[in-house]
Amino acid sequence: MTDNISKSERSEVMKKVRSISKMEEEVRKALWKKGIRFRKNVKKLVGKPDIAISKYKIVIFIDSCFWHACPLHGRRPKSNTDFWNKKLDRNKQRDQEVNLHYLERGWHVRRVWEHELKADFDGVIDDLAAFITSQKNLQASRL
Repeated sequence: MTDNISKSERSEVMKKVRSISKMEEEVRKALWKKGIRFRKNVKKLVGKPDIAISKYKIVIFIDSCFWHACPLHGRRPKSNTDFWNKKLDRNKQRDQEVNLHYLERGWHVRRVWEHELKADFDGVIDDLAAFITSQKNLQASRL
């Protein structure tokens, strides 16, 4: 099946795709309002986490259902299937590699699906805040 629009139109559409989603921004604002301080999209860290707190070895990734091939909501395009299957499978593999990288180094990794945020935004934010606070408290008790 071929694309419904021309290459130049497709190029314009893809140029408008932002590397940072509105959902990520909303999560950051909500955590900031709760007094949680962090760095965003730290290029020096593997996988460029959406949220990172190096002091407590915490990384948080907010995964979209499409780009990270959500088992519940991820859909595969019907055109150019070879390209998209390779692309989305590689994204999933990279996510696993990034998780393993951090876990092997004693970091705490949390991945949040886009659909989880859409279903219960406040609940997910409370969950993330509790996760971060528990890691801070755990590290403080070790000192």
